[in-house]
Amino acid sequence: MNKKTVDESSIEIVMQMTHQDANLAGNVHGGMIMKYIDTTASIVASRHTQGNAVTASIDRLDFHSPVFVGDLLRLHASINYVGKTSMEVGVRVEAENFITGQVRHTASAYLTFVPLDAQGKPRQVPSILFESEDEIRRNCAAQERRRYRLSLRDQKPADCRGNKPL
Repeated sequence: MNKKTVDESSIEIVMQMTHQDANLAGNVHGGMIMKYIDTTASIVASRHTQGNAVTASIDRLDFHSPVFVGDLLRLHASINYVGKTSMEVGVRVEAENFITGQVRHTASAYLTFVPLDAQGKPRQVPSILFESEDEIRRNCAAQERRRYRLSLRDQKPADCRGNKPL
């Protein structure tokens, strides 16, 4: 497999938020934003692997400010990390009031995807070439998140009273 650059699979999606996306207060539902994040990240993962890729996890999703009816929702997504059979896609969400020009950083999320073959089994992820300092920084942060996730997987949880592992 040939190495691909981050730019080859990155994407930016822009859409205007409507009343169908909002709650009674006029704020866009967080669940709608989550759906758009997952859809956008999925396009990046599928574009990178040139095939089906499924969401394995959402590592973090932090909301920073509300999105209102009429705002443009702008989602920037790119590959942060690739392993043997998984990859991390980072998504930055911004809301723009296109009348005033004000842009707000609305949310950030990190999603892990696994590409699947025709039999539904994980397949190898094409390697990636990080070209800019920002891409290298995001890759290093993604490796830290991965190490942390793996360390949690090996831990046994304590019960709700803080007693030793079950």
